[in-house]
Amino acid sequence: MATQKFYLALDLKDDANLIAEYKELHENVWPEIKKSILDSGIEVLDIYCTGNRLFMIIEADADFTFEKKDQADAANEKVQEWETLMWKFQQALPWAKPGQKWIVMDKVFGL
Repeated sequence: MATQKFYLALDLKDDANLIAEYKELHENVWPEIKKSILDSGIEVLDIYCTGNRLFMIIEADADFTFEKKDQADAANEKVQEWETLMWKFQQALPWAKPGQKWIVMDKVFGL
């Protein structure tokens, strides 16, 4: 099966203490969160940070969709707890829809 790749962006609140705490939490992501990610068909999920901008790279199996992931997450109490906690650190990009966090980026160049 072909692997799908997605690239997403999100901002953190521009506060050095909050950014440090966010990074610390991601050094020990809750096991239930890791399981939900793997169960969705995501095989690789990396997050990079520069300043307060986050960049996520996802590699997922051919059956993965964000719609299925969103449905599973909505039914998972621990994921909802994690996502609520993450809003302490995250701020939506200016063009995000209400409640939207990570935004899929469009490819504008390839070589």
